[in-house]
Amino acid sequence: MKLEFSNPKTTSIFGLTDDILANEASFSISSGTIKILWNRNNTPVKFEVDGLEIELLPGQLVTTTYLQHVSYKVSELPLTAFLFNREFYCITDHDSEVSCNGILFFGTQDLPIITIPKEQERKFNILLEVFIDEFNTPDKIQGDMLQMLLKRLIIMSTRLAKEQLIVKKLDNEHIDVIRKFNVLVDLHFKTKRKVSDYADMLYKSPKTLSNLFAIYNQKSPQQIILERLALEAKRLMNFSDKQNQEIAYELGFNDPAHFSRFFKKMTAYSPTQYRESALLGG
Repeated sequence: MKLEFSNPKTTSIFGLTDDILANEASFSISSGTIKILWNRNNTPVKFEVDGLEIELLPGQLVTTTYLQHVSYKVSELPLTAFLFNREFYCITDHDSEVSCNGILFFGTQDLPIITIPKEQERKFNILLEVFIDEFNTPDKIQGDMLQMLLKRLIIMSTRLAKEQLIVKKLDNEHIDVIRKFNVLVDLHFKTKRKVSDYADMLYKSPKTLSNLFAIYNQKSPQQIILERLALEAKRLMNFSDKQNQEIAYELGFNDPAHFSRFFKKMTAYSPTQYRESALLGG
């Protein structure tokens, strides 16, 4: 199954497939898309994100964005996927409606894997059927209807993510601060390295941010900033032809030697050693 809605005038696309490996390349737009991947099999499915193997258990969902490099070369089973670009539905512009930025999309360095509870499986399966029915009903409002259904899917998934991935002690205001911090780091990590920079943008004190993240997870705000920088360095080494010096300057390091020391501190490898390890499959 491969279903697609597209608008050539706006270059927008929304697609649905029950086998992303087989069908991804046949969509009219296959780059720059956000995906919601859903394992509807009875056994786990494996795939790779940024070179790391991910195992998605039956009944689990995960989201990926165009910032990540996704490969299905290790996949042995079909994987259901919803895919769309920002021209069809801009996550940032609609964040006030769905509150998913920094939880499901963008600013989430750890993949947001959520599990559909048994009691909600029917609801997700019915929504899938409605999607399929709408794809088969071409008319002037088809795009609007599909947007509404996508919004519902995102809201349902975000509710599960908040319940499963976020500590119960945090209220909605605290969650919003964490979400916004994560998104800001994604936007500014190349130029802003201090927690105080982000605290100022959020009208909070650095201590407040540190206290929130101490409850939320084991990573400090400073660690999140530095890990985002290291992640981008690894992406550029793995998936671009840029040399170490070019990467250093792109990531805001004036001195390549400083970048090399930073990278080794974060990964235990020098940039050259990391590249050699990747070539050897290490």
